[in-house]
Amino acid sequence: MALMDFIKKQFIDVIHWTEDADGVLAYRYPMQDFEIQNGAQLTVRDSQMAMFVNEGQVADVFAPGLHTLNTQTLPVLTNLKNWDKLFASPFKSDVYFFSTRLQLDRKWGTPNPITIRDKDFGMVRMRAFGIYSFKLVDPARFYKEISGTRELYGVDDVDGQLRGLVIGTMTDLFGESGVSFIDMAANQVEFSAALKAKLEPVFERYGLALDSFVVQNVSLPEELQKVLDTRISMNMLGDMGRYTQYQTASSIPLAAQNEGGMAGIGAGLGAGMTIGQTMAQAMTQAMQPGSAAAAPAAAPATPATSADEVVATLEKLHGLVAKGILTQAEFDAKKAELLGKLI
Repeated sequence: MALMDFIKKQFIDVIHWTEDADGVLAYRYPMQDFEIQNGAQLTVRDSQMAMFVNEGQVADVFAPGLHTLNTQTLPVLTNLKNWDKLFASPFKSDVYFFSTRLQLDRKWGTPNPITIRDKDFGMVRMRAFGIYSFKLVDPARFYKEISGTRELYGVDDVDGQLRGLVIGTMTDLFGESGVSFIDMAANQVEFSAALKAKLEPVFERYGLALDSFVVQNVSLPEELQKVLDTRISMNMLGDMGRYTQYQTASSIPLAAQNEGGMAGIGAGLGAGMTIGQTMAQAMTQAMQPGSAAAAPAAAPATPATSADEVVATLEKLHGLVAKGILTQAEFDAKKAELLGKLI
């Protein structure tokens, strides 16, 4: 009976793995009731590693190449099984292959905005996304920490865990760096390098090596982006009072050339000055520290000289210039003096 059982056994002379699909990280060679012949050939292709596991214990690991399996090439397994140096019988062992190819274009991103403390805006919620690539470098650690005895373990199986690690590490980096959102968005290459350096030990723990890490975009949710756009517009506008003075002074020479002369725009000029002064006061109050957002707007200050009076005076002076009584320089000096009384 024992002889018949021995005859029924199938013996393996060649062990190898051809990767039939992308994204496979670990593959368990189908042993079933097979036994491995002493002196069998193990083929490990480029971008692969192989590992023998004896009753749950990691034994020998093989790099790419053609290997003859015997007590000399299997020292750890020989020790675990207590073989002598002349052992030449078939044996049983689990064999795992691992792909060490680069796993490219792995995407990461914040599924929901994350809240960070920002030195410019206080507390803000931000989004970020990008890509990264990695490869398996330590089969024993990956087997113990991740894949275990599964027949097949792929990139998609570990993808969710790695994305979670990226988001957690990124949030931690924000808290430690104190870098504002504006600086992060403007220096994405440096931001990517800092995140990669912080993530490398995390990947190493699982037997993986992080090859590249890229931050493609850093942004705020739509409602916060509108607030940021408003603030940028206010900063670009600058001093509203000077802006109004410039606009008023520029309009007078153009008005003198229009039909109706200076008198034709008197009402418009007066209204424009009033609106400009009101806007300038409102902007100044809004940008002062501690100002109440709901405080009623102060009434615009009444100018010492009305806009209509200035327009009438300038019109008369302009006529004197046309008659040669006043020079252009004298007119310009008087115009500046009158406009100064309006601002």
